[in-house]
Amino acid sequence: MALPILYSYRRCPYAMRARMALKLANIDVEIREISLREKPAHMLQVSPKGTVPVLVLQDGSVIEQSLEIMQWALKTHALQTNIHAASRASVLALISENDDAFKCALDAYKYPERYPNKTQSQHRADGGVFLQKLENLLQGNLYLFGAIPSLADVAIFPFVRQFAAVDANWFETTPYPKLRIWLRTLVESKLFANIMQKQPTYIE
Repeated sequence: MALPILYSYRRCPYAMRARMALKLANIDVEIREISLREKPAHMLQVSPKGTVPVLVLQDGSVIEQSLEIMQWALKTHALQTNIHAASRASVLALISENDDAFKCALDAYKYPERYPNKTQSQHRADGGVFLQKLENLLQGNLYLFGAIPSLADVAIFPFVRQFAAVDANWFETTPYPKLRIWLRTLVESKLFANIMQKQPTYIE
């Protein structure tokens, strides 16, 4: 193959962060935008889990998890090798909390009918615990661990964006002013505009 292949879905937050990392690292890939209803046979062959993103390298090796794709892409980039005052463990712990507890709260907040054990407001409050942690980290900083984005910013941003979009009016009234600035900065960035360009659906 001429370029690595990235199977992606434009609106998937996991795929978003993989595309952002690849773009930051200036790694050219062939983006294959999938249809969730008709997933490409080749994608399912190399990655039976059937979820995006999936990166197929030129030697045929496959990276199936978004965070692993990010780390592979950014292994020589400042976001990976120079996380300023933050330890690698702190960055990965924050990403883990995003991918676990916050993602669960996000899903329940977006689809409260699927999680009737709590009200939508209660699910939102569960997610608010993580949002407050991010707000605290942003005190005095534009980004979570310093003056420029870290691996954590890129990994977490797509999920906070989804959370805020559930009720944009509510989010604008929350006591997270630094977080709102952080989110707006990333949403309005050239990087995000670039990776959100529409791609034709890949047909084998």
